Amino acid sequence: MEKSQIRLNKYLAQSGVASRRKADELIELGKVRVNGRTVYELGIQVDPENDQITVQGKNIKRDEEHVYIVFNKPKNVLTAMSDPMNRPTVGGFFGKLPMRIFPVGRLDWDSEGMLLLTNDGEYANKVAHPTKQIGKTYLVKVNGHMQPGHFEKLKNGVSTAVGRVRAVHVAKYRKPEGSDKYDWITITITEGRNRQIRRMFEKIGFDVIKLQRVAIGALEMGPLKRGEYRVITPAMAKKVFASKEKKKI
Repeated sequence: MEKSQIRLNKYLAQSGVASRRKADELIELGKVRVNGRTVYELGIQVDPENDQITVQGKNIKRDEEHVYIVFNKPKNVLTAMSDPMNRPTVGGFFGKLPMRIFPVGRLDWDSEGMLLLTNDGEYANKVAHPTKQIGKTYLVKVNGHMQPGHFEKLKNGVSTAVGRVRAVHVAKYRKPEGSDKYDWITITITEGRNRQIRRMFEKIGFDVIKLQRVAIGALEMGPLKRGEYRVITPAMAKKVFASKEKKKI
């Protein structure tokens, strides 16, 4: 192999098309062409300087500069840049950006809070990789009051429709608008399975009234209003790989 050649999925990731995993999906679906020929081989090598590479008919060029964004996703917004059913999407908040970006991971339709977006496919791949065990911290409003035994069950693990899952950290969180009818809970998990937190609380007898992600690793969302975003430095983006210090509430 010549030094100028790299794997196609890595090149697509570096170009900001998608993470390596999503790039592989695009290749398998026949969405990628190299020099006019549709390719399906995941391990194919390409020469970025000389090969013409297109995804769904669009020429792909490697981005010279990576961008990292923290976004406060509102509820009832799809974690995608576009949607064939014309539902509200994350992409609708970023129409004026000069570069192509995509979400890192996802938040459920009816959940809100911190979402990362980038054009750095390698970074997205590392954040999403299960071996990294990156903690994601949420504030959860539940319909009732939790007792010590409930917290222990979540930390020890509960069996749900998406498998056995557990909380790395879980504790009560006091908020100014406290009520005698519900609790606010802070919980950190390392998995990201479909509706995982809602399923966990349902398993111990509670309905989730509100769910907001507030941190990924040691990177916190901060005081962003719903629908607002901020661009962060590469150094700040790396904070997702550090553990968030647990504060006593």
